[in-house]
Amino acid sequence: MAKEDSFTQDKVATTNREALQEPPLYKVLLHNDDYTTMDFVVMILQTVFYKDSDEATRIMLNVHHQGMGIAGIYTREIGETKVEIVHRIAKKNLFPLRCSLEQES
Repeated sequence: MAKEDSFTQDKVATTNREALQEPPLYKVLLHNDDYTTMDFVVMILQTVFYKDSDEATRIMLNVHHQGMGIAGIYTREIGETKVEIVHRIAKKNLFPLRCSLEQES
C-alpha cells in the first residue's frame, strides 16, 4: 500500500467518525385509565422495563396522579418493541393500559 493510500484511508475514517451522531431517544409513556390496576402497572414496570419495586411504585403513582408516567427512555426501535409488549400483555390480561412513544426534546 502506498503512503498516499494510507493517508487517504485515515482521512476518510476520521471524517466518518466525526459525522456519526447518537440516535434520537424516545420516552415510553404509560397512560392512566380507570380500569387497569395499580398492581398490574407495577408488574409491567418490573417485568418489561426492569424497574425495582420502589421505582416501579413511584412511576405507577405518577401515572395515577398525573395521568401518565415515563417508563423508560430508549432508541426508537427498542421503545416501539416495549410499547408492543405492554399492549400485548395488557390485552392478554383484559386491561386497557395504553403505552405510547414520544421523542425526547
